Amino acid sequence: MLKSVILILFYINLTVLTNKNIRDNKMNDKYETITLGGGCFWCTEAIFQRVKGVVKVVSGYSGGTVPNPTYEEVCTGKTGHAEVVQIIYDPSIINLQEILEIFFSMHDPTTLNRQGADVGTQYRSVIFYHNEEQKKIAEKTIKKYELEKTFDKPIVTEVSEFKNFYKAEDYHQNYYNNNPYQPYCSFVIAPKLEKLEKYFKTKIK
Repeated sequence: MLKSVILILFYINLTVLTNKNIRDNKMNDKYETITLGGGCFWCTEAIFQRVKGVVKVVSGYSGGTVPNPTYEEVCTGKTGHAEVVQIIYDPSIINLQEILEIFFSMHDPTTLNRQGADVGTQYRSVIFYHNEEQKKIAEKTIKKYELEKTFDKPIVTEVSEFKNFYKAEDYHQNYYNNNPYQPYCSFVIAPKLEKLEKYFKTKIK
């Protein structure tokens, strides 16, 4: 009798897990992912967390040679990583072109390895594309801005193939929302969010 009950519970649990995996796979098929670096990931995370169609934003490190780097290691500039956010979005609500429009408006893509007072290769402007279509859209967007002379100086944004992503430490996740009155958040991130509200009001959640 006990053995039968255990077997029944096992199959019930297996069915629940199987159904969950099916649902997760359907969700994954529905969404797309892009990895962007635009200076400090606290800023980029806070911006895209507020954009309609963005399902999830995770801060982390990409583009380097050292596996599983720590924040302290990345800050030395010796690992080759950039501070990035991995953005999972619903293309039926917002497309990559619109995401890149926000991306280029919310940071300075003309300063090499620097955003404001944040200096170093880890703060470089970069688009890590996950497929060839994303690469084409990124390159086309940059060319468009250059032809239109949108910026006073040449765009230095790197367009590179996505190879790896290492999630940043827990205290970096959801940083602005958890620390809105921290000085950096007040003086650097808050103005960016005001700019987002001003120029992309219809795209805010």
